Amino acid sequence: MKQMQGSYLTGYVTIRINGLKPENFFQACADKGVFVWNIRKESDIVCTGNIRLKDLKTIKRIKRTSDCKISFVGKKGLPFILKKLTIRKEIITAFVMSILLIFFLSNIIWEVRITDVPTDLEEEISKQLEEYGIHQGAWTFSIAESSVIQQKLIHDIPELLWVGVHKKGTTFVLEGVEKTIVEEEEKEGPRNLVAAKKGVIQKMYVSKGVPKAQVNDYVEPGDLLVSGKLRFDENKKDKKYELVEAEADIIAKTWYEVSVTVPLEASHELLTGERKSKYYLKLNDFELPVWGFGSPEFDNIHKERNVNDLYFLKWELPFKMVETILSEKKYNKVKRSKEEAIKIGIKQAKRELQLQLGNDARVVSENILHETTENGKVKLILYMTVKEDIVKEVPIRQGD
Repeated sequence: MKQMQGSYLTGYVTIRINGLKPENFFQACADKGVFVWNIRKESDIVCTGNIRLKDLKTIKRIKRTSDCKISFVGKKGLPFILKKLTIRKEIITAFVMSILLIFFLSNIIWEVRITDVPTDLEEEISKQLEEYGIHQGAWTFSIAESSVIQQKLIHDIPELLWVGVHKKGTTFVLEGVEKTIVEEEEKEGPRNLVAAKKGVIQKMYVSKGVPKAQVNDYVEPGDLLVSGKLRFDENKKDKKYELVEAEADIIAKTWYEVSVTVPLEASHELLTGERKSKYYLKLNDFELPVWGFGSPEFDNIHKERNVNDLYFLKWELPFKMVETILSEKKYNKVKRSKEEAIKIGIKQAKRELQLQLGNDARVVSENILHETTENGKVKLILYMTVKEDIVKEVPIRQGD
């Protein structure tokens, strides 16, 4: 029975043996290693049986030593089915074209759905997706990964707090959450204003409260700037007070010591714009090239790799489409003089300090306290003067 297994895949034929003692022919087949099954004796001179397609040559050699006549009365198995199909090439062509058409249509975006955002923000997101190449009719494997699209949208649309991007069949679904501006609740209760850091007051405008410092005063952290305790009548013996929420704009000159290191030689990676795309079908760890053969003649290559799922109708296929983008890159080495490195270092220190203090602060001057050059680098210690708001609110407790 083991010899019969797989006979349908390899193909088998039914032969009729006509002659004296036809069973002797099948015995000769067995002696030559030819497996015969379903042997039937139709008459004294006629027998039929099944043999594998690959044993036909052996059967012809056995016939030469026999007086029996052989005729083929049946053909079964996959090889004969394929042969019939190849005769009708138009059917095969139509079948293959239909499969390919369904495959391509299954990997085209037919709908872009944006949910959970207001109409005006939805229009802005839709325009941004168009710039990214995400629209009806776009190939799914030409679109960047979901995480990349999310980062781009959040960067390009400040009104978005969060965005989720995923694909459902032929539909590109985007769920967004709009930033909500929460107005800071006004602090209730009386308060004083004190200095948050040391500095010299440059500007002072008190809209509510009693000033306890003046312009050009030097203050330390914790020094009282504006009091929220108002006295009703200075002339009365029983001096009564009213506690209020002190309000004021106080700008002071403050100082920071910043260290920065700048190399005298820098190397920048630049893309020339020359690029080539290669496509692969990926199944587990195996990748089959399907487009973009050969390697570009670039001395230095920057490689980007995008992996996209493939679908047939609503089912996700086990293999994926991999796009590898090979871009030409060049290294641009820049040598700086010591003076150029110092200027770059000062600008870098200003940017870092500005990020630390926020947009309301303003760097007004800088002085170099210390400068050293060693190992191809310039190290600077800068003393920077800043104008900023130094107000800190402190609640007034009962009994103060």
